[in-house]
Amino acid sequence: MENGQQKKGGQAAPRVKDINEMMQIRRDKLKTFEDMGVAPFGHRYEVTYHAQDIRDQFDALEGEEDGPKVRLAGRLMAKRGHGKASFAELMDMSGRMQIYFKYDVLGEEKYSQFRLLDIGDIIGIEGRVFKTQRGEITVIVLDFELLSKSLRPLPEKFHGLKDV
Repeated sequence: MENGQQKKGGQAAPRVKDINEMMQIRRDKLKTFEDMGVAPFGHRYEVTYHAQDIRDQFDALEGEEDGPKVRLAGRLMAKRGHGKASFAELMDMSGRMQIYFKYDVLGEEKYSQFRLLDIGDIIGIEGRVFKTQRGEITVIVLDFELLSKSLRPLPEKFHGLKDV
């Protein structure tokens, strides 16, 4: 298992994406954030709610009725959607929360920063709570800050962490 290859079915198969290449892409995104004037590490962010608090307190919202403004911070665990609207999952110490990024709300500059975010980055968001058509409590992002850029990808769910 040398030179970016792994054993598969008894034969050596090339890795889909070399870990070093992924780390280089993340470093390039870090440089892009720095060039935009965004501090990629270590600053304070005031949180008003945690994910579980939002689910507990705002479960009674009806439809897309606007809830209160909230601020929460956590690790970006998933991103889906393309174009001018995207959903993501943010995980904090109390659990996961679905968040919604919309081009029309954030504007071109902030939405382009969102597109540079990677799974594993830690962000702080400010937004309004609402309930989707499927009944899931979600926060529409009005503004966000990059709190810490993740330079290494998270471990794969399938293989997980193993202590050899």
